[in-house]
Amino acid sequence: MSIPPTLITPGLAGAPTDVDVVVVGLGVTGAGVALDAASRGLRVLAVDAHDLAFGTSRFSSKLVHGGLRYLASGQVGIAHESAVERGILMDVTAPHLTRPLPSLIPLAPSVSRPMGLLAGAGFLGGDLLRRAARTSADTLPRPRRLSAAETRRLAPPLRTHGLRGGLLGWDGQLEDDARLVTAIARTAAQQGAAVHTHARVLSATGSSVELRDELTGATLQVACRSVINAAGVWAGDLVDDVRLRPSRGTHLVLRAEALPRLSVAVFAPIPGETNRFVLVLPQPDGQFYVGLTDEPVDGPVPDVAEPTEVEIGFLLDVVSASFARPLHRSDVVGAFAGLRPLLDTSSGGEDASGGGTADLSRKHAVLTSPDGVVTIVGGKLTTYRRMAEDAVDAAILASGLRTGPCVTARLPLAGAAPREALAEDAARAGHPGRARLVRRYGADAGLALAAAVEASGWAEDDLLAPIVPDCPTIPTVWVELFFGITHEGAADAADLLDRRTRIGLVPADRELAVPAAERALEVVAAHR
Repeated sequence: MSIPPTLITPGLAGAPTDVDVVVVGLGVTGAGVALDAASRGLRVLAVDAHDLAFGTSRFSSKLVHGGLRYLASGQVGIAHESAVERGILMDVTAPHLTRPLPSLIPLAPSVSRPMGLLAGAGFLGGDLLRRAARTSADTLPRPRRLSAAETRRLAPPLRTHGLRGGLLGWDGQLEDDARLVTAIARTAAQQGAAVHTHARVLSATGSSVELRDELTGATLQVACRSVINAAGVWAGDLVDDVRLRPSRGTHLVLRAEALPRLSVAVFAPIPGETNRFVLVLPQPDGQFYVGLTDEPVDGPVPDVAEPTEVEIGFLLDVVSASFARPLHRSDVVGAFAGLRPLLDTSSGGEDASGGGTADLSRKHAVLTSPDGVVTIVGGKLTTYRRMAEDAVDAAILASGLRTGPCVTARLPLAGAAPREALAEDAARAGHPGRARLVRRYGADAGLALAAAVEASGWAEDDLLAPIVPDCPTIPTVWVELFFGITHEGAADAADLLDRRTRIGLVPADRELAVPAAERALEVVAAHR
């Protein structure tokens, strides 16, 4: 049986010139908008100047938050919305890409008893949000207090002097944020959306856009009934009257040996703060992410934000206070930073907190410009689906398009299947490479392998082998590269290493993997 080609296309080849909706930006929100509009029966063209998940959406904490932080700051509505959307992701749309993550607050001497009581109340409040969102305890267990012995057993690297115990809560974790965006974009394409990467918007009104193919330089004029601007921190480049206050969130990447035998997330308290922590987050491939910061960003918005040494030092200092072995700069094998597209709602351009962004609302906003462009800004990864729904509703209202209601709350993403069934599939896989495919593609693991066989002509065993032999820090298998090209629109090595896989988060690993990415591209080109 022939494997159908991808509907995610690098460049503008085959792009339609007359559609109902043009979506600008293919981060999580833009991909969600494309899916929402296409699943309502609208003709959709979705474009990005770079690639799927090129911007903020690949630089998150890889968490599906239940809104605990927002509850602590009194933003009850946002907290409830986050909990509801978390439940939809974990139980309906993406159980294959999400998992429950145990999270521990150690009650160390630096955590005063009043602070511990406040943190415990926060976990209980988070559990109330879970119940209000109708997420079962089977998906996310209830929080509980731990003894000092239980805390040490769950987190052996912790500093034990003066440890009184711990608080254990649960939240959602993603397999990978960029993989979520890719699954949304694939689902949008399956619903009929034309999804084109490496296609830059040169100009836009509410009824037309001019595009440039970044691979060939060709331009294209597209007529439409509505334009939805989901360009994130770059939204103001398309619409002049959108004012944003970007903030930078930095994470560090550590190897497994930096924090041996740690399998739970740890909340390390920030000195002088009552409800802010630095998170130590275990990842599926053995790494840890440590984050995150919240720093205002001034001036032009870069394509890719860079962490500063000051932020790196701050994160290391805070985390080291909670562990027996202090972390050093040499433990950091990678670092990444994302820019949050926070809406500036102040009259004078500065927020009431004195210029910082940590306390700005994460609530999203839908804005319609005088020429009819609908812009969606703010929000966060967890609530992408609701943001997309609101943006499409606004576009329908402004343009007079006739269509059905939103269906994305009950529309599984590509590869979705019950978590229990996927666990059984992985257990029966009989090969670590096959089990890895189940973890990363869910029910589409077989499709990914079949597509790779057809695209390469290689044997299955060769395709299930790691792309860099004898390198345990790069568990990526060849199937992932080939499927990234054939079905996920990867155009070059950067698309493959930095977004379809996340090898690029560790520069030393990326350098080792470049030859494999280039070989996969060559093999597919030759077979085509």
